[in-house]
Amino acid sequence: MTQIDLEAEYNNRARVPEHPAIIAGWAADAAAFRAARGDAKLDEAYGTGERHRYDWFPAASPRAGAPVLLFIHGGYWQALDKGFFSHLAAGANAHGLDVAVMSYDLCPQVALGEIVDQSIACARELHRRTGRKVLPFGHSAGGHLAACLAGANWPWIGEAASIIAAAMPVSGLFHLAPLVRTSINKALGMDVGQASRASPLVWSPPEGLKVTAVVGGEESSEYHRQTRALVDAWRPMGVVTKEIVVDGANHFTVIAPFADPASMLTAELVRLAD
Repeated sequence: MTQIDLEAEYNNRARVPEHPAIIAGWAADAAAFRAARGDAKLDEAYGTGERHRYDWFPAASPRAGAPVLLFIHGGYWQALDKGFFSHLAAGANAHGLDVAVMSYDLCPQVALGEIVDQSIACARELHRRTGRKVLPFGHSAGGHLAACLAGANWPWIGEAASIIAAAMPVSGLFHLAPLVRTSINKALGMDVGQASRASPLVWSPPEGLKVTAVVGGEESSEYHRQTRALVDAWRPMGVVTKEIVVDGANHFTVIAPFADPASMLTAELVRLAD
């Protein structure tokens, strides 16, 4: 059996040498979007920490009763913040969907489990403020966190029932044990047990929940395997799962379609929000 090179499979920045230019483009597009949105509410608090903040981008003509969309950024739980991703609200906003874009604390300053708890806290605050369910869509580390929100035991947390309307993890990791033996784990500091407990692949989302998992066509074989694994594991539990492969997209370009109201990924968000 051929040994998988886990470092090569999971080190996305090494796989995509042009990633600095792509990330700089995110920052520029996000800043321009915020500058043009006088109706946005920036740095709304969902907790007490400096990074426990989200930006709120309302739709011009909001759909009554539609869930609140929550974008959760990537960066392997150790980089970036909400300020790089504001423009990804544009596609959904054009279809009457309100979008929040959140930040969270980063490893190694906090453990991964605390970041999961912060994502839960943000979703609960959005639900409390709006009275509506939350539809998380997240990229990379944010894809993992979106799946965690989908699979969380909300009655155990303190909600009467799940507050999640649907979920759309993009380029997410759902089984974290392979990361333990990579350089990515230097900041995360996980052992195998901690990685297993933080893996939503083995959680139990509510029956009937709609979850669409997305991966770029040019991503590594492990990212494709992880995406299929989530779809295949959750479907027998009664989750309405779907996989989308974005042809020609790598780990960094796969999220670009969310800024386009006419894109296929935006259309899927709208479908999930129905």
